[in-house]
Amino acid sequence: MAASTVRHQRHPDRAEQLKQLRLQMAAVPPKVGAARCGHARSNDPLPASESLLPIPELLAGSLPELPRGAVAVVSGARSLLLSMVASVTAAGGNVAIVGQRDIGLLAAVEMGADLSRIAVIHDPGTDPVEVAAVLMDGMDLVVLGLGGRSVPASRVRAVVARGRHKGCTLLVTGGDWQGASMRLEARVCGYETTAGDRDAPTPGYGRIGRVRLAVQAQGRVGRAIGRVKAG
Repeated sequence: MAASTVRHQRHPDRAEQLKQLRLQMAAVPPKVGAARCGHARSNDPLPASESLLPIPELLAGSLPELPRGAVAVVSGARSLLLSMVASVTAAGGNVAIVGQRDIGLLAAVEMGADLSRIAVIHDPGTDPVEVAAVLMDGMDLVVLGLGGRSVPASRVRAVVARGRHKGCTLLVTGGDWQGASMRLEARVCGYETTAGDRDAPTPGYGRIGRVRLAVQAQGRVGRAIGRVKAG
């Protein structure tokens, strides 16, 4: 089983690029919950049980809740980002990863990700923001690598409105998104190893079983600390 991918050897014109993306979306399984899709079309509010994005179990109670349709800028240790991808797909949701050539899908799978529900667009061309906006139609979560870009407020408003309407959360990395509702910074603060061929875990030996992350959130909450499974 492999994640869906779209690779651009040359930058196609915008119409052709959008056509390719829509074909790619058609191959992705439906969003989790038919009732949720109906709510998105009618603009009715989502039920409380469906209004929040699934978060990693090991970070429940520590990581801030992310409403569907929110935008968060994520920096630091990639384990947090991958654990979010794993959590959403394991719950039956769909994820698109845009502009992240070195994304560690193997690590995501070891955290429980369902590859059949992940679409990877390695090279989104000259306008990754528009690619992410188009993908919001069929995704629960879009991970957008900005490649050092800063997205102005005038552009942000349209994308944020689309995400809220579609119930799609956007995680932004590698750049700045003005007016993001939340900023998350993760750093590795420790490791837990398995015993390997020894009777008990010994520092410097065995296999990394867990990575401990310290997550700092700015926006609606303060600092939180939790643990995320590693491969």
